[in-house]
Amino acid sequence: MDLAAEQLTVRFGGLTAIDGVSIALRGGEILGLIGPNGAGKTTLVNVLSGFQRPHLGAVRLGDRDMTGRVANDFARSGVVRTFQAVRLFRRLSVAENVEVGLVGRGVGRAKARREALAMLAEFGLAGRAHLPATALSYGEERRAGLARALALGPRYLLLDEPAAGLAAAEADDLKRAILALRDRHGCGILVIEHNMALVMSLCDRIHVLSSGRTIASGPPSAIKADPAVRTAYLGASVAA
Repeated sequence: MDLAAEQLTVRFGGLTAIDGVSIALRGGEILGLIGPNGAGKTTLVNVLSGFQRPHLGAVRLGDRDMTGRVANDFARSGVVRTFQAVRLFRRLSVAENVEVGLVGRGVGRAKARREALAMLAEFGLAGRAHLPATALSYGEERRAGLARALALGPRYLLLDEPAAGLAAAEADDLKRAILALRDRHGCGILVIEHNMALVMSLCDRIHVLSSGRTIASGPPSAIKADPAVRTAYLGASVAA
């Protein structure tokens, strides 16, 4: 079962932010979504998660038509997204931030605490679980955000710039966490990201937008070598 968009168009007044884009995220794969600022990446993810209605086109989850449904419907169907800002609950502990998602799914408090601790351990945060969320470093906040998203039981996880602001070592930690999440839980993961070293080493496929349109889609090796992608986004600094 794929999470798929078919010929999506989104307009804001006289601006066409997405123009006839089709994309599919398969279960168990990591798909990169890249392009210049203003290319329409976040708008596309907003549509794929129910935060934005398309003007034209369709969104499907397997054989289910999800077009126009609200974000809660997507979340209940297993489509979970994160935002560029992690937005942890600052007054809660790290563990409680993860427990919120589990309790929201109907898990009892005692079981939610056990599962939250296990999820935090997956992301190298077991020793930080009982600290207030404000005690985390920026890189730890990013990993805690992934643990909280995992608590919602996603089949598809859409990550909006998860490595933004991370140092190289922190980005490596995040890469390992995303790979482990996919391998252990089988999630299909879409990653919007400007860190090209991370994207090229993490993703199975990459989809490239420019000015709201698809200009390329394929494996990292093909994307790096694509002249249109290099002209629009990667530049000569990325080796083919």
